[in-house]
Amino acid sequence: MGCKKSLYREFYKFTHKKLTWFAPLLLLAFMGAFIAYPTARLLAMLTYDSGDVITVILVIVGSTMFSMEFQNHAILTLLYRSPRKLDVYFAKLITIFVYDIILHVIAIIFTLIVASTIKPVSWSAVYRYHQPLIVNMFSLVGVDLVTSMLIISLIFLISTIINSNAIVVTLSLAIVFFGEGISADLMNNNSPLASLAKWNPFNMYMATLQYGNYPEYHATTLLTNPQIITGALAYIMIFFVAGYLVFRKKRF
Repeated sequence: MGCKKSLYREFYKFTHKKLTWFAPLLLLAFMGAFIAYPTARLLAMLTYDSGDVITVILVIVGSTMFSMEFQNHAILTLLYRSPRKLDVYFAKLITIFVYDIILHVIAIIFTLIVASTIKPVSWSAVYRYHQPLIVNMFSLVGVDLVTSMLIISLIFLISTIINSNAIVVTLSLAIVFFGEGISADLMNNNSPLASLAKWNPFNMYMATLQYGNYPEYHATTLLTNPQIITGALAYIMIFFVAGYLVFRKKRF
């Protein structure tokens, strides 16, 4: 019962934030900018590069779920009304995950509309991985959901450690945009542990990019698609559990 009430409160707060409704419009505007590009099949597979802007949206929205409430002490009210800290933490997780799915569904609908009108493609045509284009698109969306949840899990961890929303957003965006470079630096190390560096969490953020362009990114990550997705799922669990442990021990 406590979890249901916490979940209701989180959804209620979330649906009353202006950013919640403004972000999908930003997503559509960003995707629309790619319509002029000539690579129709690739763009259809990538749902018009929606993954990038969805990640940025989740960083901004997700960071406020903890850090802003720490700053204005609203978290105290939530904890008072909930019998367990786990209910509060889990409710925030479910809320942002549902929002993540909604953003991806919007991206799929937009892609299907564009692909049937302005830039038609044959969804049954074989494209990447010897699969029909429609399968490529839904597979990539699935991979991007994993990648975006990896970002969210890290945001939750950082947010429970640092109370400043501005710092959380800055660190999260830095990891998103510079994670590939950080991973490359770790893997270029000539130490005996360099072979293990490919399993670093920053490498897993490239799961979506690698699925979309396997030859180029496999040379960077040195992991196969199943390996990088498995690694991403493992880090999701690690970061979420670590974030909850910090949240549970945190003094308010």
